[in-house]
Amino acid sequence: MTQISILGCGWLGLPLAKALLQNGFSVNGSTTSSEKLSVLENSGIRPFQITLDSDSISGNIEAFLRGSKILIIDIPPKLRGNSKDPLNALGLSFVGKIETLIPFIEKSEIENVIFVSSTSVYGDANSIIAEETEPHPETEGGKQLLQTEQLLQKNTNFKTTVLRFGGLIGEDRHPVHFLAGRTNIENPNAPINLIHQEDCIGIIMKIIEINSWGETFNGVAPFHPNRKEYYTQKAAELNLALPEFNYQLPTFGKIVLSSKVEKVLGYSFSKKNL
Repeated sequence: MTQISILGCGWLGLPLAKALLQNGFSVNGSTTSSEKLSVLENSGIRPFQITLDSDSISGNIEAFLRGSKILIIDIPPKLRGNSKDPLNALGLSFVGKIETLIPFIEKSEIENVIFVSSTSVYGDANSIIAEETEPHPETEGGKQLLQTEQLLQKNTNFKTTVLRFGGLIGEDRHPVHFLAGRTNIENPNAPINLIHQEDCIGIIMKIIEINSWGETFNGVAPFHPNRKEYYTQKAAELNLALPEFNYQLPTFGKIVLSSKVEKVLGYSFSKKNL
């Protein structure tokens, strides 16, 4: 039985772990919360409480990695901190956390890594984006994710496939709940770039199935109506207060293509109309 380690069993990592179990894999899963260890264990996941810092790792990282050939890294660069130091407050330690992790990966049996990144690495240029497009991140999170992608992919001790997901949605997560009833929302004509949790899991499963390592993929559903059209309709469907948009400022926004997922992986999106 092939074993996989998932660093970060959160909103995506936990259902991903369950899907892997259903497909015959064994799974080591990490969480930073002691309360969640029983949730992982009750799901059939071997649980580990692990926290990465820029200069240390708490938890048994060696045991978490031991016996696995594949590591999936699904931890977001949280841009918050308690320190008054502006660098720490911006969360500039994310790249440092991965730098601290890498020597443990190198000493383990891990051969392949999947790093869950984001389309934020491309910035917000008015353009059509493919994997060949040069990233120009504008946010601190986007900058850190791009640095981490490069850090992992240049390491020759293992092969890293990067997944740049768009906005994540699922049955319990949708941005319309944040926008409902709000006024003066910018970029009404900007296209949406979203992906459903089900397709996130499907793409990761496909990468593992066909051993597509050392690649970079965009993960965005091929469905790009503008923000006003999409969120107004979605709010109406859910009986939420309609959002109101501001047309006074110029609209900007990118369309992110995921044709490489379809061509290289042979993957068909199951949630095209979000």
